[in-house]
Amino acid sequence: MTADKSIRPQEPCPGRAPFRLPAYHEPDFSAPALASAPDARLAVVEQDGVAPEGFHSTSMYPEYVKLHGSWHLVAETRMDASVIVREGPDGAPSFDVEANRALRRGDRIVLGRSEDGSEGVLVHTHGFDEEGGARDAGGGEFVFRQGRSRETSFARDYDRLIELLRHEREHGNVLWVMGPAFAFDYDARRFMQAMIEAGYVDGVLAGNALATHDLEAAHLHTALGQDIYTQRCMPSGHHNHLDVINRVRRCGSIAAFVDEYHVDNGIMYQLEKSHVPYVLAGSIRDDGPLPEVVGNVYEAQDRMRELVRSATTVICLATMLHTIATGNLTPSFRVTEDGTVRPLYLYAVDAAEFVVNKLQDRGSLSATAIVTNVQDFITIVAKGLGVVPTAGPWG
Repeated sequence: MTADKSIRPQEPCPGRAPFRLPAYHEPDFSAPALASAPDARLAVVEQDGVAPEGFHSTSMYPEYVKLHGSWHLVAETRMDASVIVREGPDGAPSFDVEANRALRRGDRIVLGRSEDGSEGVLVHTHGFDEEGGARDAGGGEFVFRQGRSRETSFARDYDRLIELLRHEREHGNVLWVMGPAFAFDYDARRFMQAMIEAGYVDGVLAGNALATHDLEAAHLHTALGQDIYTQRCMPSGHHNHLDVINRVRRCGSIAAFVDEYHVDNGIMYQLEKSHVPYVLAGSIRDDGPLPEVVGNVYEAQDRMRELVRSATTVICLATMLHTIATGNLTPSFRVTEDGTVRPLYLYAVDAAEFVVNKLQDRGSLSATAIVTNVQDFITIVAKGLGVVPTAGPWG
């Protein structure tokens, strides 16, 4: 069974302008500086995993490389990687953007440390400028958000996000990056399950903890031994998550555990039921872990990027390290199947100001930060979309 996108989402507020994506404006390649710019310099990789000196390191912005006298957009960029140039049978260039660890001997990569086109490489940071300023999902600046704190009013941000999610449900791909805080709250699990069922979740990136404690909640109504509604510590509850991990491992997979133990609620249950892809990246601190957890950090990063490649909106919730990792893998734009360039939106949500602002401090992605706990966040967003959980086995 897949997510039911036939259920119509709640309509926008009366009088509010309908959502629209900002138009992309490519650079003026007829300008003298760009028209006269040289082709980009290339160098051949001589050792696996080692880039030649002077390699061009990519950003999250749209980037253009000049070859054979023409400028070409690098469609699948990311932070801190190299651009591999390949040629098709007709001689037309194509590009792969890969971390230097993935370079192989014989690859040809782009060189250059200038980003203004003077070395045949142009980083285009104002492609979504409109009426004198770049725009985000609701008409604000599509730039770094500074000074976001618990005193900030986020009402307009919620309105923008709700409008964006209505659009993305029909036309985009929403990737959720989730920390384990969801699994510790009764309502957060119910509302997130309902969001998945309603078709607002196209992929999930998380770790062993989110999956373990969500399954513990579904199976035993506790998370780390605490009742997910009353927060009371249950007798011998510290064994609960270990028992769940052990039972899942005995079953061989999360899906098999859901079937064998008749799990019928929660985030992992709904991901499996709706066939929504997820990646669980392992950590050195993991218990178990669950069978689906990817223990090799580089394999996990590669699998995360596969889901990122499809995303047009990324929402990161209560997980600093996963948020930073995803931000490094994520461009600020996406090239659609028809060749249209559109923005890729990223939201960082956490109760700690430090966490939501760290992504911006690193300069890794233009993001909207919301300072709140994720339990309140998902409840507000779901209700704004008209998504209401059905009563579960716990009432």
